[in-house]
Amino acid sequence: MKILLITDQHFGARNDNPIFLGKFKQFYEQIVFPYIDRNNIDTVFCLGDTFDKRKSINYLSLDATREMWFKPLQDRGIKMYMLIGNHDIYFKNTLRVNACDHLLKEYDNLEIINKPTEVVLDDRKFLMLPWICDDNKNDIYQAIEDTDATACMGHLELSGFEALPGVRMEHGEDPERFSKFKLTCTGHFHHRSRQDNIMYLGNPYQLYWNDYGAIRGFHTLNTDDLRLTFIQNPFNIFEKIFYDDTPHQTFDAREYKDKIVKLIVKEKTDQVLFEKFVDKFYSSNVYDVKIVENFDFIGYYDVEEFESEESEDTISILNRYIDEAEVSLDKSIVKNLLKEVYMEACEVG
Repeated sequence: MKILLITDQHFGARNDNPIFLGKFKQFYEQIVFPYIDRNNIDTVFCLGDTFDKRKSINYLSLDATREMWFKPLQDRGIKMYMLIGNHDIYFKNTLRVNACDHLLKEYDNLEIINKPTEVVLDDRKFLMLPWICDDNKNDIYQAIEDTDATACMGHLELSGFEALPGVRMEHGEDPERFSKFKLTCTGHFHHRSRQDNIMYLGNPYQLYWNDYGAIRGFHTLNTDDLRLTFIQNPFNIFEKIFYDDTPHQTFDAREYKDKIVKLIVKEKTDQVLFEKFVDKFYSSNVYDVKIVENFDFIGYYDVEEFESEESEDTISILNRYIDEAEVSLDKSIVKNLLKEVYMEACEVG
């Protein structure tokens, strides 16, 4: 039996931006549901953070979400087990008020997991764990201790894993608590990674510039041997282009339609030709173009060094600046504070 695993869909992300909603719809209509139909998938595990905003919902985003995700699942008779994630809850210390319970009652094919629950499919027992908070942590710890399930599905914050490339979390639950399971799959961190028996699945699509170049998608899980298969989302949202007196006549900007582009100028000797190059983006309905051409703000860095920084993640750049700064502060504390601010900024979008 194959189960489709997906997590951190964040419907309504980026302040309900219609471009992102369109990219989500493209992904589900052209990739996810054709895959479901070809492979006769009848069960889905959704591992939390279905919605993006903790305290509100945009009606247009909700309607689009129903049409692109929940209704097609219901029409196909697909059973979905949905975990409550930290973005789905109103209060941070309890799951009592959550978006899924309040917005999705009409779907009889949907089982919302708001407490530790055992699910048996094809003779394989799974322990399903929602977001761990003050109100439920003792119940969840006890459920982990008592279960004889061989696999665990959760929305977990585990220490020692990368939340973003180069951003390794130093707080959270001890991964050793889940060592009894043959496999633990979890959402929450959008960066796809694996350590021993624990797999962070990653979210299905790019949401922020720090996702540039990241591989996104969803997984299937075989119940017999717990083998995971990754299915990639081919639709990128963010693109970088380096301009080096590039001839506008031969450049085709149509492939960047509805994308967010960062145009980095290495060499520009003719302003008129450069403007003609830029105009091709707008005539091709690129959603947004950010032009980076003034390298003076980098100080003593030259273009080649800037290119290197462009490929480096934000946290690594900040940490390097802190390391080079001549200050009397505890640099480890400053780094942790910046990391927390950066993570919060990414969530706010």
